[in-house]
Parts: sequence; C-alpha cells; structure tokens
Amino acid sequence: MVILRSKELRNLSPTDLEAKLNELHAEYNTLISKGSVSGVDNPGKIRETRRTIARVLTIINENKQQGE
Repeated sequence: MVILRSKELRNLSPTDLEAKLNELHAEYNTLISKGSVSGVDNPGKIRETRRTIARVLTIINENKQQGE
C-alpha cells in the first residue's frame, strides 16, 4: 500500500475514509500474522501501516467534532 498523507486523506469523503480504514486493518492483520509465522521482509511496513491507521482515525474524529 502507498503511504497516505494527511492532505490526501482530508480530501476523501467519510465513506471513503471508512473503506480505507477497513482496508488498512485487513492489511495490518495480514502483516502481523505473516510476521508471527515466518518473519516479515520489511518490518517498517508494519509500523507505517499502523501509523496510517492512526492518521485515518484522527481525521475521522476531527470530521465528527467539526460536524457537531
């Protein structure tokens, strides 16, 4: 997956953000399960995926606070 920056994520609609979040969670779970069994080729990808999930969640929460 390509690294998603905050500027790119802010341009997405709420439904797109939810879809992206689900996709990232699936990828993260896959990386974790592969890492526990046979090791990961690029351990930095796990970290970057986790940080991207945090970015998406932050933007979702910001949108909810602005909407109130």
